[in-house]
Amino acid sequence: MARKAGLGRGLDALLPPGSNNSASPGLTGKAAEKRPGPESHGSVVQIAIDRLVANPGQPRKHFDATELRELADSIAEHGIIQPVIAADSGDGSYIIIAGERRTRAARLAGLTEVPAIIRKYTDQKRLEVSLIENIQRTDLNPIEEAAAYKNLMDFSHLSQEELAVRVGKNRSTIANALRLLKLSADVQKSLETGGISPGHARALLAVNEKNAREKLFKEITGKGLSVREAEKRAAASNVTPAAGETPPETKPQKRPAEIDAMEEKFIDKLGTKVVIEGDLNKGRIHVDYYSMEDLDRLYEILGG
Repeated sequence: MARKAGLGRGLDALLPPGSNNSASPGLTGKAAEKRPGPESHGSVVQIAIDRLVANPGQPRKHFDATELRELADSIAEHGIIQPVIAADSGDGSYIIIAGERRTRAARLAGLTEVPAIIRKYTDQKRLEVSLIENIQRTDLNPIEEAAAYKNLMDFSHLSQEELAVRVGKNRSTIANALRLLKLSADVQKSLETGGISPGHARALLAVNEKNAREKLFKEITGKGLSVREAEKRAAASNVTPAAGETPPETKPQKRPAEIDAMEEKFIDKLGTKVVIEGDLNKGRIHVDYYSMEDLDRLYEILGG
């Protein structure tokens, strides 16, 4: 099924033809000395950096200090190449719609003014643009992205399908991201900081019982389990042994590295537990699902 075009085309899709949404290097100099005024909407103007305030709907909550310092060094040498997009709040300040990272780096570089394009946005549009700008320009961490999707869905009363069209993503991408919010606060924090990977998070989501999920999380972080090892333990935790029996130990089996690599690709693509049984010549692929919605999601991914 062909993916519909949406706001995923980028920030250019949000600006009408003729808007100067880019600029030449060194725009912080004489080329952009125009100051904000009633007629300045849509054109590049200079705004005092202390009049720019963070967008309360900004999806990104964490800014890497090293990356900000590197950007600040670049800005100090070359100026701000891409103007900030801001909205007039009506009290003399301007809400940053796109470009908070650039603004923070500009402050570090010692700039007192930055080039900006002043736009008028509703609260809903402001949230949409902030989400899209972050997704397309600098990746959010998985939890920030999931929270941003949920925020936009709740705020605008959108279904997953409608949101997918709005941000130019596949519905399965949205569904996989939202599933991460079902994880406990400790697991989400670890995923945010890179303590575990999205693959580990999906393995944890496959565990049915809460205590078993927390136990597996501790094993992943404490023993450094690989995604494949975590998936095997997740599958074993869902098997209820008969009275008096203990679950059998999962013994690792040697198989071609190509099969392991392909299995990881299937897991990343489908966003669920996938097991390949066989060798390079023949075998079976087992794909797990955990609800009717999950099954429908997989059907859509596989071209249904």
